[in-house]
Amino acid sequence: MSGPAVPFDEGFVDAGGFRIRYQEAGEGTPIVCLHGAGGPRISPGYELLARNHRVIAFEVPGFGDSAVNDRSGSIEELAATMCEAVGELGLGPITLLGNSFGGRLAVWMAVQEPERLASLVLVAPAAILPERRSDSGQAAGQGPPSDPAVLYAHPERIPDWWPPADPGVTAKQRDLVRRLAGPPRNPELEAKMVELQVPTLVMFGTGDRVIPPEMGRHYRALLPKCQLVLVYDAGHVIDVDRPEAFAALVEDFVPEPEEFLVTRESGLLYP
Repeated sequence: MSGPAVPFDEGFVDAGGFRIRYQEAGEGTPIVCLHGAGGPRISPGYELLARNHRVIAFEVPGFGDSAVNDRSGSIEELAATMCEAVGELGLGPITLLGNSFGGRLAVWMAVQEPERLASLVLVAPAAILPERRSDSGQAAGQGPPSDPAVLYAHPERIPDWWPPADPGVTAKQRDLVRRLAGPPRNPELEAKMVELQVPTLVMFGTGDRVIPPEMGRHYRALLPKCQLVLVYDAGHVIDVDRPEAFAALVEDFVPEPEEFLVTRESGLLYP
């Protein structure tokens, strides 16, 4: 992971036969973060959250500087590994936050071990995908788009320290994401989602060109305790495009998730 402006300490846990790296900063309510298909990073949104919370950002096996992951045979197996990794940290109930591919992974973790979670935050999650191809020219969820204009509504806001990924790392990550992709809709997962009683916040950017924001309605229909938020003027990577709005929404939701309310009639456009 690259060095952010706010220092995050590095640590490791052993889980599922992997040595798994994480970075953390801050104190307070633990928020465990799972990155998207583009790999691990500490975004401006995570830095803002670390001012008031203990933020723990994992490097999922097979991403970033970790070795090629040919051990995880399915997204379910990878989710079980990450549940074990969270357990190794000895945390109480956590807020689990997943971006895109990490959102899909987070949903599988939630249905496997819901007792670990106080709440769930899904940011442009890839657990439910459209059949059609995205504007990026590839099937949504099949790997990270390479064009910043597709990922971000405001590419100019990408931090200066955020370097281009090494081509070998990019290829390694893309291969893993494609191998674990599965169908756009998974009936087994969706049947489990209907029974999930964890308070959940689903967040999409209104300008998301990777996963259409209208996919959010499926989460609201399936998850019994789901609130759906649309963030104005944000693309797929909300915590970079609109870090202040991202952090404010998460911080509004985490302390009292049962009290967080967005009306089903209108949703919320965060200005």
